[in-house]
Amino acid sequence: MSLFDTDELVINMGPQHPSTHGVLRVVLRLDGERVVGADVVIGYLHRGIEKLSEHRDWQQIVMLTDRMDYVSAATSNLGYCETVEKLMQIEVPRRARYIRTILSELQRIASHNLWLGTHAMDIGAMTVFLYNFRERELILDLFEEFCGARLTYSSMRIGGLPLDIPSGWARKVSAFCDLFETKIPEYEDLLTHNRIWKERTRNIGVISGADAIAIGLTGPPLRGSGVPRDVRKDEPYAAYDEFDFDVPIGSAGDIYDRYLVRLEEFRQSLRIIRQAIAGLPEGPVVGKVPRLIKPPAGETYHAIESPKGELGFFIVSDGRSNVPYRFRVRPPSFCNLQALPRLIKGHLVADVVAMIGSIDIVLGEVDR
Repeated sequence: MSLFDTDELVINMGPQHPSTHGVLRVVLRLDGERVVGADVVIGYLHRGIEKLSEHRDWQQIVMLTDRMDYVSAATSNLGYCETVEKLMQIEVPRRARYIRTILSELQRIASHNLWLGTHAMDIGAMTVFLYNFRERELILDLFEEFCGARLTYSSMRIGGLPLDIPSGWARKVSAFCDLFETKIPEYEDLLTHNRIWKERTRNIGVISGADAIAIGLTGPPLRGSGVPRDVRKDEPYAAYDEFDFDVPIGSAGDIYDRYLVRLEEFRQSLRIIRQAIAGLPEGPVVGKVPRLIKPPAGETYHAIESPKGELGFFIVSDGRSNVPYRFRVRPPSFCNLQALPRLIKGHLVADVVAMIGSIDIVLGEVDR
């Protein structure tokens, strides 16, 4: 006769728990403090963006893309606009493509700043959160000067941009790059060689490159496992084919490597922005676009490299109506979240929060 009850303990994390970054529920099956299984439950934030987009005209959809990954609205705008441009074979002016690239990389830095600050705070490092948001505010100031908004930008239009950059804006972007380059070492001083940080992140949540590919991971979680997949390099869009930059990769595939990859992406984004500012061409910022957008009958898929991974749009036009016949999004947050049950199995409950943070999800993009 057994003296102790050895049944698994089932507990819920979320959707109220602040560490779950929004309305995510994780059902954990525990043996003591060790996770033996997990179920990820989503759908609490579903707003039907894909179906809404099938009842909005092509320009109105830009506002809906703002609200998927709401901390990276500019890249969502870009992915959608370029998909429609591909379907309609619209040529975007070179100046607009350069400015789009600058906006996308500023957005990548801002998104990674929010990720690093909240991820570090989840694990117990409060100071980094304050540092990251200090720099993120400067980027939001630049976006506000460009388009009047700080979160949901609607910063792009099919065919280019709504307006050219304000006078002196490029100079302010360059000044920000110079400043931000001096701040990255501050993040590193606080975390990279911190004994507690390394013990909480090294050899935790390990996933091999082959397994990451099989699951469908993209972005920093995939590159942290040593796979050099980056849409900006492999299938260039905007003006990325005109710039030199490196794709940072890890080797261990753990939380620490995913952190190091994003940290190096800070520097590569600065490198791209500086090249774009230095070579910014003159000319118009919007191409020849009909007043009433009505793409020809057909379908297309187009992807970009958002801060969280490969963001793709599949759009079908029937050639008759001024709304999409079918609108489907391939969101990196949703696809990357598939890895969570595999990552947390065998680890302690205290590590679950760190692994959720290392994936970097936004529930607005998971549920759409």
